[in-house]
Amino acid sequence: MISKDLLEYQEVDGELRKIEQEISSSEERKKFLQAKKFMESAGEKLEAQDKHACDLKAFSEKLKAEYEEIDRAISEYSELDEMVENGGDIGFYKKNVQSLIDRLRYLKSEIQKLTENIESATEEFRKMKKQTIAMQKQYKEYNEKFKEVKNGRSKEVAEITARLEGIAKRIPPEILAHYKAKRKEKIYPVVAPLKNDRCICGMDFPLAQQEALSGGRVVECEHCHRIIYKE
Repeated sequence: MISKDLLEYQEVDGELRKIEQEISSSEERKKFLQAKKFMESAGEKLEAQDKHACDLKAFSEKLKAEYEEIDRAISEYSELDEMVENGGDIGFYKKNVQSLIDRLRYLKSEIQKLTENIESATEEFRKMKKQTIAMQKQYKEYNEKFKEVKNGRSKEVAEITARLEGIAKRIPPEILAHYKAKRKEKIYPVVAPLKNDRCICGMDFPLAQQEALSGGRVVECEHCHRIIYKE
């Protein structure tokens, strides 16, 4: 059976819940959590940027090694006239030179891509650094402001909590524990009367469930899990 004490407890608890919701929806809390979330993920973002920088460096070294290889190959043709005079196959030399030209074109294209990637990574790092500085400032500022919001309601919260503790003494511990467990699940009101054969959430109660409410008994709504009683 639902006691008047439990209903009174829930009514006073509703006052506390309202304050909690007002604090939770405050702009100070939103700004604080926004900065906190950014700061928590900043490490992963910086790690990803660092890895990207390492990849670019490795690719740069690869292109440098390839350029040096082509440079060495080109130097072999510094005395081409003499090589031809000594019976070298000019067709073979032309084929090799064309291959070197193709490799140089490819290398030029890759260097252009690398340059663009480095510029993009540099700009991304600048933005990240700027945003990190701004969020560090916001975190510090709104952490203090959020504390002020909570402290500004602390007297009200303390008064309501004292009233709840007084009412709680008149409620069996197991019933109060069950109520508090539901409250932690963000269910409110926890206890509600059946109205027009329906739960407060709108779910219809079949006749068998309505009969289960007879004699002051209670049932749990299968949909919203509230404790339902019949007035």
